[in-house]
Parts: sequence; structure tokens; C-alpha cells
Amino acid sequence: MSVRPVTSSLRSLIAPTDAPIGRFIADPYACIRLRDLAAASILAAPSETLHGRSVLLLAGRQLATALALAELDGIAGRVVLCTQGLPPSHLQAIMEDAATDTIVTDNPALAQDIAGHRTIVPCHDRPIPRTASPDGAATTEWVLLTSGTTGRPKLAVHTLSTLVGPLNDNLALGPAPVWSTFYDISRYGGLQILLRAFAGGASMVLSDAAEPVADFLRRAGAHGVTHISGTPSHWRRALMAAAGGAMSPGYIRLSGEACDQAILDHLRQAWPHAAVAHAFASTEAGVAFDVRDGLAGFPAALLDHAPADVTIRIENGSLRVRSSRSALRLLGPGAPALRDAAGFVDTGDMIEVRGNRCYFAGRREGIINVGGLKVHPETIEAVINRHPAVHMSRVSGRPNPITGAIVVAEIVLTSSAAGSFAALQAALLGHCRRLLAAHEVPVILREVPSLDVAASGKLLRRYG
Repeated sequence: MSVRPVTSSLRSLIAPTDAPIGRFIADPYACIRLRDLAAASILAAPSETLHGRSVLLLAGRQLATALALAELDGIAGRVVLCTQGLPPSHLQAIMEDAATDTIVTDNPALAQDIAGHRTIVPCHDRPIPRTASPDGAATTEWVLLTSGTTGRPKLAVHTLSTLVGPLNDNLALGPAPVWSTFYDISRYGGLQILLRAFAGGASMVLSDAAEPVADFLRRAGAHGVTHISGTPSHWRRALMAAAGGAMSPGYIRLSGEACDQAILDHLRQAWPHAAVAHAFASTEAGVAFDVRDGLAGFPAALLDHAPADVTIRIENGSLRVRSSRSALRLLGPGAPALRDAAGFVDTGDMIEVRGNRCYFAGRREGIINVGGLKVHPETIEAVINRHPAVHMSRVSGRPNPITGAIVVAEIVLTSSAAGSFAALQAALLGHCRRLLAAHEVPVILREVPSLDVAASGKLLRRYG
């Protein structure tokens, strides 16, 4: 993969003078040539008036987010990427922690409700010509919200350099590549793909929260998407949509959640000509590595031979990452230190080493205590998901006066599952008993029509 060096601003990556005329960025409502952006603006205020400002970027359309970022980077002192739908109390706290003085938005009515003394700069529906390009020389802080499944997000400070740094990973793109992602580009996982497209000379197809999954897949196919990413939960929804034939990607990437063998196998079956890879990354730690061998987990050899500029280790069962790709710090009064004394970020992802392979067992805060024994929900889900009648599952704990907690599994069956759920329960329990320790076997199995996915693309969990 050819990645352009990071220069002073994002705009120089998006629309260099030698950019191919056919490169584009698209959402469900518009398709814009990247070459045209050099002489266009989406902001309803001169960019130079935002010099040094701390800006909350709150846009409903991802296209507005991408184009506003191109103008603000190198101009604003700080840009906080924020998704709509957060509780007003979270938004107010985020703005206070980031000391924002300006809101850039395509929804001025929403911004008015939370603005207070802050300046509101609306976004146009589409870019409009401007007479001169802004002189961007500042190093803008990019503030990203952590994408956990519960609670108020933390604020992680990056720069364009830390975000683009991990992209030169020898991934073959081929001629005229077109990237896409299920992620919202205001979040780390989606922003990585947007920047990957820009830095690698590719086009970009954006998703939309209101768009049905099947329609998104058909639109991706119509635009000729060659590379596409999402969480395992995103991909399970895509498989359920039964519109896989609408696109023919050459590369499928998973990240954001523990990736079990079942979803990798299902994706290979659905798109047999695509390379399927999964990556480990987090908003705080950055991109640590990716795995391209088609197997769940990662080779233990990575503990000694991680990619350039990355060191990983396991301490007290948790994966820790030291990297120039990590966030610089966490923002806000009383924010905890991001790194330990040796410079490692504790990801909170628990790892089990089996032979020469390391497997993600689950999040530290998600551990269920069954009679004093630790149970990781994701480990049980990986086993349940291997059963041919199961499309996806979610495991949680329920308080119990004797054992402290019992294990409960909610299960979405495949459309081809034969018989009633009552008839399948014995087979599912037998499957679990063969592959799990006794304390890990669910006490309750419950069929559900679907499982909620958070705005981050992760399976929605309720810890605690």
C-alpha cells in the first residue's frame, strides 16, 4: 500500500495536485470528486475565523463530518469529533472537558439547545466554491470519544500523525481502490478507514445510520467497493440482511470486538474471493496489529515481534500496548494517566494463551463471578456461535444468592434453523457442555429475534 507522508493538514492528503480525477467520496445523498474539494468549502463561515478555536464537530451526515474535518485540520487548535444521539448531559460534559468555544454542525437547531455561549457555525448541504484556500499551519488536536459499550465516554487526544501513522502496513490495494465501512467516521474505527482511503489514494463510500443494511450493501456494490470494514456485530447484521451478492469486495476487515472463528468462517463462505482479516485497535491504544491468517486470536509470536513502532505484552491477563500510534493523553479535569510507568496503555482486553496462539477472552469489566470462578462472556459466545443453528449470541450474568451469579445466554437463531427453540435447547446445552467448563455452561438459554448494537458498532452490553 502506498501511503502519502503526513504533511501539515488533512486537505493535502485528500486533494493533492496529482490526485486522480476519478477519486470520490459518497454517502446516500451525494457523490463528490475529491479533486474538487481543494477549491470548495462546506462551512458557512470563513475558515480563517476558526484559527486556534476548540471546535465540537457534531454532524448527522458523515459526509459533512469528513469535509468539515478537511477544512478544520491545520486551522482549529482542537476538533472534538462527536456523534449525534449522545445524552445532553454527556455533550455538556464533553464540551466543558474540551473547553470548546465553537460548534460546527449540519443541525443548528440541535446545537442551539446545547450551545450556551459558544459560536455555532452551520455546514452547507454541499461544498461551495471559495476564492482562496486557507493557510493551515497549526497542529490540530483531534479528540475522539472512546467507544465502550456503556457509560460516559472518555476523551482521547490524537493528532493527524498518530492517526495516519499505522496505515503503512503493506496492504495491497490494487488499481482504483474504493474503501467503505459500517463504522461512523466520528469514531476511531471509522476514522481509520477514512484516513486509510485518503492516504492510500482511494475513494470512500460512507454509511448512514438511517440506511438499512441491505441498502448500504447494494450502494457499496454500485460504487464498486473493494475494501470494507466493520465490527463482528456489523458483519453478523450484514449476513442476516441476505444482500451479500450486491457487492464483491476483495478485502474484508473486522475490528472493535473479539472476533470468533464462526464469523470468520461465515464471511469466507459468503465472499469466497475476499481476503478476511481482523485487527486489534482501540481509541486509546491505536492500531496495534492485524491478523490475516483466517484464524481467531493472534499468534503468540507477536508478543516478541509486533509491527514496527509497536510493543505488546500481557500483564495480569490484560493486553498492553506501547506505540507511537497511541493517543497522546486523555482530556479533562481528573482524567487518569493514559500510560503506565513503562509507557504501556492497558487496553482492558483479557487474553488467554493456548499453545502458540493468544485469544481474546473478553473485557475486564465484563467478567462474571460464578461461585468464585471467572467467566468471560465473549469466550462462551464464541462457543455458542459455532453451533450451526446459531446466528449470534450475547452472554451476561444474573445475580444468584448461592453462586453470586449465573450465566444467561440470549440467542438469535439462523433463518435455516429447524424445529422450535425448545427442541434445540438440549442440543445447544450439549454443545456447550462438550466445549466449556461446568461453571461456564449457561443456566438459562433464551431465544431473541435480534440483539441491540451500540452506535459504536459493538454488541450492546450491560456490565455491573
